[in-house]
Amino acid sequence: MSGRGKVTGSGKARAKAKTRSSKAGLQFPVGRIHRLLRRGNYAERVGAGAPVYLAAVLEYLSAEILELAGNAARDNKKSRIIPRHLQLAIRNDEELNKLLSGVTIAQGGVLPNIQQILLPKKTEGGSLPTSQGEASSSSKKTSKSSSEKKATSADNMKN
Repeated sequence: MSGRGKVTGSGKARAKAKTRSSKAGLQFPVGRIHRLLRRGNYAERVGAGAPVYLAAVLEYLSAEILELAGNAARDNKKSRIIPRHLQLAIRNDEELNKLLSGVTIAQGGVLPNIQQILLPKKTEGGSLPTSQGEASSSSKKTSKSSSEKKATSADNMKN
């Protein structure tokens, strides 16, 4: 065999390696999640299906949040998702809000909310009375006395 140089084609040709993520049809790294599960000491043993399932769940949740945040960005006429859009997406979705109830998003702000009691009162007639006589008689009919207002506000506080 001397003089022939290096033999390159000995034995069977090895197939191209295929990642577990591509086998499962996922974008999240199954191998990395498996390594993190083993090194994290969550359990003595980690099955082969556990990292695949966890990667699929994480990918689904990420896609769901990003879709809702993208919608929030589009509603605000923006092309880039910022933390405010993530906050709006999570807090407006009942299930995501429950899942991430203990999470604070930096620069996320709060949901726009004004208490009903702080809003201006609606007028019944829609237009202001023209003369003084009408004004005094209509204000007596529609306005409550101060004691009635206190009683009503106390009832509202109890509820």
